[in-house]
Amino acid sequence: MPSVDIPVIIVGASVSGLASAACLGRLGIGCQVVERSDSIGAPWRHHYDRLHLHTNKRLSRLPYFSFSEGVPRYPSRQQVVDYLDAYALRFKIEPLLGTPVLSVRREDDVWVTETPFRQFVSRAVIMATGPFNKPRPFSCAFTGPVLHSSQYRTGAAYRGQRVLIVGFGNSACEIAIDLYEQGAFPLMSVRSPVNVVPRDILGIPVLEVSRVLSVLPPRVADRISAPLVRLLLGDVSRLGLRRMPYGPLEQIARDGKAPVLDVGVIRLIRQCRIKVLGDILHVAGDTVTFSGGASERVDAIVAAVGYEPDFSIVKERAPGLYFCGYHISPTGQIREIARDARRIAADIASRYSAR
Repeated sequence: MPSVDIPVIIVGASVSGLASAACLGRLGIGCQVVERSDSIGAPWRHHYDRLHLHTNKRLSRLPYFSFSEGVPRYPSRQQVVDYLDAYALRFKIEPLLGTPVLSVRREDDVWVTETPFRQFVSRAVIMATGPFNKPRPFSCAFTGPVLHSSQYRTGAAYRGQRVLIVGFGNSACEIAIDLYEQGAFPLMSVRSPVNVVPRDILGIPVLEVSRVLSVLPPRVADRISAPLVRLLLGDVSRLGLRRMPYGPLEQIARDGKAPVLDVGVIRLIRQCRIKVLGDILHVAGDTVTFSGGASERVDAIVAAVGYEPDFSIVKERAPGLYFCGYHISPTGQIREIARDARRIAADIASRYSAR
């Protein structure tokens, strides 16, 4: 049997990986974080410039370390990057960067993690690459530029152009706002029914409200909050959007998907600054035809069709393999990651620290 050289290997050096390392360190458990990119927090460094946390900083802090006082309620992309850098420094987390993991396999009662440079043997492995690790593919016969939202940086390059955003998730909506603010003409292809909730309710972050309502069954909580949401946002079905047959909290519980937190897209749609269209039926040259019969000429397409987790390196599931940050929570993804990291570290301590 191979000898254990590191108690725990953590795959991924973004939010989940850093939180896990900090929690293990507090319990005196050694670990090594392994990251394929050349920096920590790589997803946050490479997202579009306008990105902000859609969840308030009070509920988006990692264990044992808060955002600084000068950071606004909804930190910007760069402020999150700075926070993650400070977090790694605070807890002396030194990931092996530029080190992709090729495979994670069970061998006797230990885990073997293979990289191009060396092999690690550990009691436990924490997968911390997250549910948004692999862009979903998108293709069509459009003759102009087509890019996934993961490749989008700023709308400045699209000034004066008609840009079609495919999808209506949180990234899609913020990209549409960015395009409008940069002088482009955004259109949105929306295939599925949606739930949209205001980011703040009477000045209170909606996730703070969700945290209170989470003690109730999701359907009951949705019924309580629905009249206020409708009062604040109006009837979105009048804007070309189809409402889901159940509310946002039930959507998370049933589908594992977050609703759209409105940061201004509904106002711009209502003002006809952003045009909502149906599903794409046909593409010919630079012209797109949508369900309902409308056709539009566009200059570029941004496919905000989402991401999916990638477990291809994991060769088997067995005791000692943990997953941090893969659960979508009604009270915020980063808050859930912090809770996950604490639970995982405590479980590892109870199972393996005495060996």
